[in-house]
Amino acid sequence: MGKLDGKVAIITGGAHGMGAVDAQLFSREGARLVLCDVREEDGTKVEAKINESGGEAIFIHMDVTLEDDWERAVKAAVRLFGRIDILVNNAGISSTPTSTSTEAEKWDRLLDVNAKGAFLGAQWVVPEMRKVGGGSIVNISSIMGIVGLGMGHSGYAASKGAVRLLTKDLALRHGPDNIRVNSVHPGFAPPMLGSTRGKEEDARRIAETPLGRLTSYEDVANAVLFLASNDASFITGAELVVDGGFTAR
Repeated sequence: MGKLDGKVAIITGGAHGMGAVDAQLFSREGARLVLCDVREEDGTKVEAKINESGGEAIFIHMDVTLEDDWERAVKAAVRLFGRIDILVNNAGISSTPTSTSTEAEKWDRLLDVNAKGAFLGAQWVVPEMRKVGGGSIVNISSIMGIVGLGMGHSGYAASKGAVRLLTKDLALRHGPDNIRVNSVHPGFAPPMLGSTRGKEEDARRIAETPLGRLTSYEDVANAVLFLASNDASFITGAELVVDGGFTAR
């Protein structure tokens, strides 16, 4: 019996990387999945892999900054699976976005995707969670939402700090609805799409981490699963740091 049997989960950024690993773990634990991402080719591959292994998943193209896309995804989840129990706000961009030119444009893009995307997700799923008596929202922040590191674009840290406090605010607002809201703060994982990190920088971060390695996607997925499941039934407004001890100093 899986930890998520009977649950329906929406995972943003589910087409690759951390989101895809979350999706596959959730499926193994019994969840039916709505995978959302802008990367359609990758998303359909993850969808097919899950379905071929006996799970249930559908991929929906989504830009998390657009309310129309959120509305479409939520309606599809309810139409296909009848309910929404879990939202993982995983979609995000790195501190060096390449799609914009000026520093102010980079700031706007980072805040839009990383913070506004999580805000919109909660706005759209909460009404459906209320209908089924509660749910769990897991927001993916970062260690850079807790401590300053003086690297990358300042908008990244600002956006991840916003996700951290948004989480606590939503936990207070929706506790009476039996909707739990928590954040996960990964340490230095394999580089995100668009990252300019090199091997030397990764080696330096590993040396600064007490457990002596980068954070794996599986490390993060296990933390997300815990918060999404009934194992965390009395945990809300919390921040779970998955960084090998990097922020312990």
